[in-house]
Amino acid sequence: MYHDQSGTDIAISDPQLRAHWDAMTLGFLSHGRATPEELGAVIAGAPDLALPLVVKGIFCVLLGRQEMTEEAKRAAQAARAAIAAGDSCPRAAQYLAGLDAWLRGDGPGAVQALEQYLRAHPQDTLCAKIIHGMRFIMGDAPGMLRSLERVLPAHGEDHPYRGYLLGCRAFALEETGAYGAAEASGQAGLELARDDAWGLHAVAHVYDMTHRPTEGIDLIDANPGSWTHCNNFRYHVWWHKALLHLDRGETDTVLALYDDHIRADHTDDYRDIANGSSMLMRLALEGVDLGNRWEELADLSEKRAEDGQLVFADLHYMLALIGGGRAQAAQRLRQTMARRAKDPSPMGQIAADPGQAAITGLADFAQGQYDRAFTGLSHAMAGLQSIGGSHAQRDVFERITVDAGLRAGAYDAVEQMLLARAAKRGGALDSFAETRLAQIADANNGPISVPAQ
Repeated sequence: MYHDQSGTDIAISDPQLRAHWDAMTLGFLSHGRATPEELGAVIAGAPDLALPLVVKGIFCVLLGRQEMTEEAKRAAQAARAAIAAGDSCPRAAQYLAGLDAWLRGDGPGAVQALEQYLRAHPQDTLCAKIIHGMRFIMGDAPGMLRSLERVLPAHGEDHPYRGYLLGCRAFALEETGAYGAAEASGQAGLELARDDAWGLHAVAHVYDMTHRPTEGIDLIDANPGSWTHCNNFRYHVWWHKALLHLDRGETDTVLALYDDHIRADHTDDYRDIANGSSMLMRLALEGVDLGNRWEELADLSEKRAEDGQLVFADLHYMLALIGGGRAQAAQRLRQTMARRAKDPSPMGQIAADPGQAAITGLADFAQGQYDRAFTGLSHAMAGLQSIGGSHAQRDVFERITVDAGLRAGAYDAVEQMLLARAAKRGGALDSFAETRLAQIADANNGPISVPAQ
């Protein structure tokens, strides 16, 4: 048995193909553009090996699009055929168990299968990052942190991917509210892996959550080598920069970043649509004239109304559809969510709750039914973390809930929601919270007291 750069078994005897495998691994860890090509070179050179096929399948399901899920099923079938033909690599078999579980809609089962392998091979950074991504999609921040802490001892100073693991750990720490430790882990990771976009973005999350927008903007501007090499993840870094400028009230800058970078390429990756639709909705809530910017997002989202792959994706498609005034497509998307909610799998359960309440609340908000929107969205907020994504990404739905409550006159409930939001952010009041608390104070003819932290 041969080994890759992480010291993990791999059934690839050809040194050139192992080099492609290592380049693929590094690309996946750093969100590099060439990752699919490197994996493709391995599959082309060793089509009878199961592991590269399984990894292709995993990469496909993480894209969260129906056609890519079908491609993942084909990759899994080819991997099973390779195993039946004699490929006995344990790593491939365990990875395949994880892929099969995910394809059944059993995210927890997928993670459990991969964690079983990772416990025996904690140096396998590729497996650790895949688990990190799956837990991220599931909104399992505590699980992300536990998983990374387990394998960190196997990623010592001599491990070639230690910096990337520290970047993942930084994100997990930030999502669990350990902002100081997250910042330190992310900065330490960047010292070892200068191209670690995920670690850089984890620190940017810290600055967003703790209302330090200038530090976040400076961090992104000072480290272009960490993210300009990226695949579409670079759009997300631009999104973070725009989010920080929005916190400073610089809406003209936000619109320029949107046009020139965030949606310069009209891709239909759900993550890119989420960047665009969530930013436009934030701007719309601030009363910014958006021109015709909703149109291209609504066009793409209308084609995804029957996808039903991830609740996180569907809710962001819904933002684009209501922003673009596509009532019929929005109704089709709600019907897709209702069908998915009948699936007894873990993914189906998320569609049932909070998915149904959230998508209905968004529709009510668009129709001016603010009482109903506030009730439905408030219910959804309790379990919204299960749709995945980050606190920063899900915050757009909390902002809509807040504004629905304000328009419905539910000032006391909204005040408590904003104070809880500040507590989650280490006591920080960003500009959104400040303006909404000021509105409540005006309505109540007095200032609102923010508890000392």
